[in-house]
Amino acid sequence: MKKILAVALIALMALTAVFANGAKESAPAEKTNTLTVWAWDPNFNIPALIEAEKIYQETHPDFKLNIVENPSKDIEVKFVTADQAGDYSTLPDIFLMQDNSYQKFIANYPGIFTTLDDSGINFADFAAGKSAMSTANGKHYGVPFDNGAVIMPIRTDIIAKAGLTVADFDGVTWSQFFENATKVKKATGIDMLTTSGGSEIVLMILQSAGASPYVNGKVNIENNAVLEEAIKIYARLIKEGLMTDYTDWDQYIASFNTGKAAGLIQGNWIISSITAAADQSGKWAVVPLPKLEGVAGATNFSNSGGASWAVSSACKNKELAFDFLKTTLGSNTALYDTLLVNNGVITTYLPAAKSSKYQDPVEFFGGQKVYSDIVSYANGVPTCDFGSYYNDIRSAITDAITNVVQKGADVKAEMKKAQEAVEFAIGG
Repeated sequence: MKKILAVALIALMALTAVFANGAKESAPAEKTNTLTVWAWDPNFNIPALIEAEKIYQETHPDFKLNIVENPSKDIEVKFVTADQAGDYSTLPDIFLMQDNSYQKFIANYPGIFTTLDDSGINFADFAAGKSAMSTANGKHYGVPFDNGAVIMPIRTDIIAKAGLTVADFDGVTWSQFFENATKVKKATGIDMLTTSGGSEIVLMILQSAGASPYVNGKVNIENNAVLEEAIKIYARLIKEGLMTDYTDWDQYIASFNTGKAAGLIQGNWIISSITAAADQSGKWAVVPLPKLEGVAGATNFSNSGGASWAVSSACKNKELAFDFLKTTLGSNTALYDTLLVNNGVITTYLPAAKSSKYQDPVEFFGGQKVYSDIVSYANGVPTCDFGSYYNDIRSAITDAITNVVQKGADVKAEMKKAQEAVEFAIGG
């Protein structure tokens, strides 16, 4: 019987080799000067591709990008479908992926990616916290694009009524923040902060201390002391009337556009919504979020949102894709200057912060060099591991803080429930 199985196995291996060799000879990969790219925002990342194409065509006149607009969620669905079918031929050469999705897809659908470590891109030139989101097992899978560094924009005219200046909020601890925010509330009756989707601020505080909710392959919520403190800070902000949490995004935007709040804590991409209120030009300043006290590794820096460029396993000309990304989005400060001015794209490419455009004072923010500051904030963001379960963790923490704030539930009990909920969702 063993001999029969051995013979059968040898025959199968030989047959497999024949087909494999035949496939190589009959269907060689055809290289092309056109790269197909999937992205989703016609006002943000798609214009970035168009500008990158123009720059690359200066030295490669026959080069073309076939840009296909796809919503982010649709892109991810197509990846799952391709992986389940075992057919990656439907994938583009390059695609944009939300940073929060990378770990999940690298872990569960590794067949869609091409590692970028041989691309020639110097990933050390990008903010470490940003690069880490698309890095797994020491390998890079994404080229950082936009900047999700968290900022705390504040109304200088409102805080002035409490006798405070920007310096009183710049680089402070949470204790100092509460003291100053209380002064603003008493002097003006205006909330110090406004927000939407409470768990976001909690997660920002968590990351600012590099305290991961997923450690060594296990969920780390129940006994996470930093997370407990972050939830307590959120609850205190609400309880003391220093912050309002809006469930409706439009109401949230209106709250800081109409002066119902003296500030907010959000990813820097919120700047376009702030500057939409042209009558407030010169009345805003930007500082980083407050820092936790007594926590080793705590900083004033965190991240919220963002995306990175990836090369798919189906790419027909990986050398071209690598060179295109390296030459443009992976190193070109002139490109990032143009994208900043024309499309409001702030990068985490560190050399860009030294360019004249990033160093220009911004009148709306009182002459502050806001864009250079934001790149420096990004460089200070600690890494925070969510494993493959960002959405599960975020959902569980949202439920926890809702119960704490609205029902007066015990923080530790809710963290235990959140731990159990995530463990159940991921099957252990």
